Amino acid sequence: MQEIWFLYSVYGDVFVELTREEERALAGEEGEALAMAYRILAAIGEATGAKRLVPIKWAHVSGVNYNTIGDAGVQFLEKFSEGARVAVKTTINPMGYDRSRPEQLPEKFIERQASIMRSYERMGVTPSFTCTPYEVFDIPKKGTAVSFAESNAAVFSNSLLGLRTNKESALSALASSVTGKAPLSDLRLDEARSPRVAIETKGLAFESDLDYGLLGYFAGKVVKDSSVALAGSIGSSIGRPQAKALSAGIGTSGSCGMFSLGDSIAGKEKIAFGKEEAKKARDELNTAEDGDIITLGSPQLGLEELATLAKMTEGKKFNKRCMIFCSRAIHNQATKIGLTGQIEKAGGEFMCDSCTCLTPYVDKDKYDSVVTSSVKAAYYMNNSNKVRVALKDIKTIVKEYTR
Repeated sequence: MQEIWFLYSVYGDVFVELTREEERALAGEEGEALAMAYRILAAIGEATGAKRLVPIKWAHVSGVNYNTIGDAGVQFLEKFSEGARVAVKTTINPMGYDRSRPEQLPEKFIERQASIMRSYERMGVTPSFTCTPYEVFDIPKKGTAVSFAESNAAVFSNSLLGLRTNKESALSALASSVTGKAPLSDLRLDEARSPRVAIETKGLAFESDLDYGLLGYFAGKVVKDSSVALAGSIGSSIGRPQAKALSAGIGTSGSCGMFSLGDSIAGKEKIAFGKEEAKKARDELNTAEDGDIITLGSPQLGLEELATLAKMTEGKKFNKRCMIFCSRAIHNQATKIGLTGQIEKAGGEFMCDSCTCLTPYVDKDKYDSVVTSSVKAAYYMNNSNKVRVALKDIKTIVKEYTR
């Protein structure tokens, strides 16, 4: 028997087709939390031109750090989690701090952060506290629809892993986590994944991860489409750390959610990225000559970056405090193969389950400026933490701040 489909519209002129089961849930027959989730997805679907919702295999939810969502977010999650349960594998972004290293943080922050964690636990999420879920969990097959709210993870997964996700908000990914559905629109469709704009890189060597981050930051600002082709001196393939930096840069500065390398740029709108554009992007983010501390890890560092850092600092010692942010899962793996011990011997301090961005570890009351190699961290430090940034590549950081 063929399933009956319903039409749902808030605005009166754009319709999202809903199945009978989806319509019942939206009407509240399965509880208010699920009804709210379907209302969110239906509204997003209408706004993005989706004809229907499609099943997803994995949701990655942001809105975990108290400094990001505030008291209103805490109250929403407390209420929502009373009736909501995840329907698919759901992982979550970093919280604001490492529980094993509270460091005299405000009691209010710790209490509110604990409430957020309890709310997500009630819903049945996997407490991953990572912004790089693609480094921690098994990856579904290419073409799988997912719903990722973390911007670097969305860009990386679309571009390198062949997964299909839009750049979701905390709310839309949360709605997808409890429904197991997402609107069939934008980067879940083939047409949006074929870039109409190409950025041509000329006269640049791309010697460090920072170089890729600056390209990504530029691309995110100038490209208004969902995808972009990158061509020229960047080449047709890059390593994982470079892809992470590029993805984070794109995700930080705009709405673009995917890049491609090595594609033909014939017939595409072309935008140049050379030394002048790279310098302008860096000058925007680099607001200090030096820093009081060093922060590494935005996105959180993976095994490859930790291995590189361990090798670069062998026999050396940081002359400033160096905070290293990574997921608990990566930290455990790195400990087993001796990387954390090597880096700690050089003075590195690990902060798990958290990230450089929007952490109370680093604010204007404690520090005037920080040193970092991350474009994403530089953006949020300058604009949210209100701390000035000395933006340097990792090789320069080790050279200048170890003895």
